[in-house]
Amino acid sequence: MLLNPRDPNPVRKIPPVRGDSPFVLVGDHAGSAIPTGLGDLGLGAADRARHIAVDLGSRALGDALARTLAAPFVSQVYSRLVIDCNRDPARADSIVPESDGTRIPGNVGLSAPAREARRTEILEPYQAAIAEMLDARPDPILIALHSFTPVMGGAARPWEIGVLHDGRRNDFALRVLRALHRRGDLVVGDNEPYRMDDTDYTVPRHAYSRGLRYAEIEVRQDLLADDAGTARIAAILAGAFGAALEP
Repeated sequence: MLLNPRDPNPVRKIPPVRGDSPFVLVGDHAGSAIPTGLGDLGLGAADRARHIAVDLGSRALGDALARTLAAPFVSQVYSRLVIDCNRDPARADSIVPESDGTRIPGNVGLSAPAREARRTEILEPYQAAIAEMLDARPDPILIALHSFTPVMGGAARPWEIGVLHDGRRNDFALRVLRALHRRGDLVVGDNEPYRMDDTDYTVPRHAYSRGLRYAEIEVRQDLLADDAGTARIAAILAGAFGAALEP
């Protein structure tokens, strides 16, 4: 066992106000908790609060969108450094020994049982909760919410919002992309600053296998630094999602 009674449940769920919203919002990297049995993973407080540990602002964004859209928001409570819930757990980088130049001592030299405990007790309950929410809707749309650091590897990232997609039923994602472009006041990335590919896990696991509409959204973290910024981005995204539903 990895988690003990003092540790929080790995899944945080905000239920919808009403049940007719097609959207299911998810936050793979919204949490920053570390199981007590893992201590601090050998990291200082500053590193545990960096983008390597959590998608800063994504939980608040998900909460705001859940209220605006009357949609459920399922988010992971534990840090992506414990296990990355947007990576296939069979991949070596699902539990990273280093991230953005920072060594993660608590992830070095893990045994197979230690890795399996993180998968079964943290990743799988979260993914099961997503499946449950999708099962409750006749034609759900999966929206994965992420945030990205403004500077990576010394390079500034100009995009404010990115829309990620990789074929399948990507018509909704492409409509969201067009709606954001039409505003004319945003720097919008098409598969930027990341490209949806075989490193992604949540959207392929649920949307591809079910043939669902989906979009993976990336928001630059400085735009989510306060309540006003978060509310602005939530309103922009809610408008784009609504426009993408129009015939």
